[in-house]
Amino acid sequence: LEEPMATEITAPMVGKVVKILVQIGQEVSEDEPVVMLEAMKVEMPVVATEDGVVSDIKVKEGDAVEADTVLVVLDEA
Repeated sequence: LEEPMATEITAPMVGKVVKILVQIGQEVSEDEPVVMLEAMKVEMPVVATEDGVVSDIKVKEGDAVEADTVLVVLDEA
């Protein structure tokens, strides 16, 4: 059995996690928002880079994150 490839969705820039839009076990589609970040007073969605199932959420609402911080992990659907 091959290990499924996990996909890490990362923060595109420094910001604050405003809202987590998914939960573990949820199926998401490519380009579906998974986390809302606030950066420089602007809210921006971070989207899934491919279809998958949320296997882990690495942050919580209110967290300050650096660029490239892993926010959500997806496994293949």
